[in-house]
Amino acid sequence: MQPDIQEPAVRTASVSLSEPELAAAELSRQLRHGNLGCVLFFCSVEFDLERLGPAIQTAFPSIRVYGCTSAGELTERGYDRGSISALGFDARYFAIDCALINEFDGFTLQNAQSVIDGLLNTCREARLAPVSGNTFAITMLDGLSSREELVLTTLNAALGSIPQFGGSAGDDERLAGTHVYFGGRFHRSAATVLLVNTPLDFRVFSTHHMQELTEKLVVTRACPETRTVFELNAEPAAEVYARTVGVSEDQLDRRVFALQPLGVKVGGNCFVRSVQRVNPDGSLTFYCAVETGIVMTALSRGSLLESVRAQLAASERVVGKPLVTLACDCFLRRLEAELTGQAESVSAFLRDHKVVGFNSYGEQFNGMHINQTFTGVVIGQPEFPG
Repeated sequence: MQPDIQEPAVRTASVSLSEPELAAAELSRQLRHGNLGCVLFFCSVEFDLERLGPAIQTAFPSIRVYGCTSAGELTERGYDRGSISALGFDARYFAIDCALINEFDGFTLQNAQSVIDGLLNTCREARLAPVSGNTFAITMLDGLSSREELVLTTLNAALGSIPQFGGSAGDDERLAGTHVYFGGRFHRSAATVLLVNTPLDFRVFSTHHMQELTEKLVVTRACPETRTVFELNAEPAAEVYARTVGVSEDQLDRRVFALQPLGVKVGGNCFVRSVQRVNPDGSLTFYCAVETGIVMTALSRGSLLESVRAQLAASERVVGKPLVTLACDCFLRRLEAELTGQAESVSAFLRDHKVVGFNSYGEQFNGMHINQTFTGVVIGQPEFPG
């Protein structure tokens, strides 16, 4: 039977009701229809998560629901806070399965291959589209676990040519506890990987607006496990960083970190490494892994929107008129927009381009964990004959 052309292949919803049960019921009202197959949501930690978890499961019985906590939401209003942003996928267009990973240190390639093979079987059984060229992966990880690199590298090897993107869960910049949602409840120290198979055209992308400067900083002493850099150029890390960005050491704060990140060159491409905090011993803790011996580069800021606009335009040349863009936008990009007076213009751009998603504590793209980027997937409209 021909799908109803009035029914969108992806519905979007958002709620700001503070009572978890009411919020979950409202999400169900906005998303539920006869062909709803999967729900993906992103929520503020202002909600009582112990109540929200089972409330969402109750609101969507027999529907697969996955999600994570955020550091801000992207809704039909653009930038949002204290809300839930969600997408509902029509089972006639999307075969989606998800796995929970709750053991990071022992997560081997064999484990990853078993996980991906199981998800691929679900996609094949749906018989919507061949796996090759019609499948992408979405990853969501505990944003305070400091284990993203290990999990992503292993998953990427198992995914092979399947494109992957995602984001690290946030907690509204509290840095106290981030969660992923699976099986009706929220989990810490865990990750989820979703495999999405669809006959619709899509394009996975990642972009940032930072430009390399000439000054190089060599990491001369670091602890990769805690993402802490003790020395840059054989001097105390905070002292060198402050001097590089032109402020005093006691002025280093989240504003400076958002506006003055560092970068590393990998395979000819520059990837952002953002500072999370200055420690009492003068060391710096980052949001991404750093190791002794890598060379970091000072960066300057370009336009927040130009690179995103270019990526969305390139995506539309591939997929045509977009149905929706699901995006993970670093919370430090949002902070920059707020600090530089661009928040409303960026919010309007996201709203106008049907961008839905969340502000993350780190972004993920084809096995890499990165910072201060905008990464996601643009999904095209279904085509109907005649």
